[in-house]
Amino acid sequence: MHAGLSCPEGVCRSMTETTPTGRTSNSARTTAPSSTFRKQFSRQLTETAAGIGLGDLVDKAMGGGRPAIVPRESLAGTTLWSVIGIMTFLACLTLGSVLMVSDTARTWQSDISREVTIQIVPLENVDMEEALGRAVEIAEAASGIVGTRTLNWDATTRLLEPWLGDNLQPGDLPVPRLITVEIDPDSRPDFASLQQELERNVPGAMLDDHRTWVDRLTAMANTTVWAGFAILGLVLAATCLTVIFATRGALAGNRQIVEVLHFVGAEDSFIAQQFQRHFFALALRGVALGGIAALILFYMLSIWVSASIATPQGDQTAAFFGQFVLPGHGYFWLAVTSFSIAVLTAITARYAVHSYLNQVHEVGADTA
Repeated sequence: MHAGLSCPEGVCRSMTETTPTGRTSNSARTTAPSSTFRKQFSRQLTETAAGIGLGDLVDKAMGGGRPAIVPRESLAGTTLWSVIGIMTFLACLTLGSVLMVSDTARTWQSDISREVTIQIVPLENVDMEEALGRAVEIAEAASGIVGTRTLNWDATTRLLEPWLGDNLQPGDLPVPRLITVEIDPDSRPDFASLQQELERNVPGAMLDDHRTWVDRLTAMANTTVWAGFAILGLVLAATCLTVIFATRGALAGNRQIVEVLHFVGAEDSFIAQQFQRHFFALALRGVALGGIAALILFYMLSIWVSASIATPQGDQTAAFFGQFVLPGHGYFWLAVTSFSIAVLTAITARYAVHSYLNQVHEVGADTA
């Protein structure tokens, strides 16, 4: 015991009672002292610890007010919540991107179940307009066809504008003409029979159901989704490691305070709760900053895409990545992710404190 610090006879012995295994009994240490002893011991410990500035803290820990084991404002705390904000921003950015790509993949799969394309290649001595009309008649006569739409020359050149420019004129190149055919998902037509009928009656006609390309794009989208979840897991793991190091640093910087509280009988759960509250408050600052920054970024991207949607580049970007607009459930999951990071930070800090205090118990048991 510290020099100059005394305690009533029998109490110190009760405080250091050991179990049959030799480890100090936490229940004996925390429940044996009477209220009179606690007041006397607190006064003596305050006088002894005054040299290191622990008097006020000990009085508070013994029931005199709310303890403040970890300084609320410090350079380390500011750094930590800034790092948590960055991690939250990256996590929300990853999750939002995953949700948009996933929705785009579902849109691709939905489109392929509702639409196919008839392509007619220009041939010599074949009137293109007559061939288009004949292909439309054959398609509309087949069962399971809801409707058709022939792309005019302006719509066709717009599709080619990103590669060939906007000066393409009829006759410059043998550009195939397209007919989009809307099908009934509940009563799909016989594509093989339709293809044979087109080949017999329309020279240069081909039926394309886009399945090969959509399957490849969907596979790529699914790979992107799983890669996004893997990145999200790495971000959460890095956050946990950062909190563990920060908690260890806070414990090292406040080691004397923790040991005094531990010595006077403070429960491990009480000490861990103070660190948990401190780091949870820091995490709330960080997740608010990171989450709001991510929402602002997605909002700005949606405005940019909306402004460029009438351009060929915007159409191509929207076709592949979607509209950069989070669905309704996307905002909910971003909020859940942000709050989960704050909760994860608090739980990690509590675990780190308990781990440290268990080491203190083991060292005390070995020295006893």
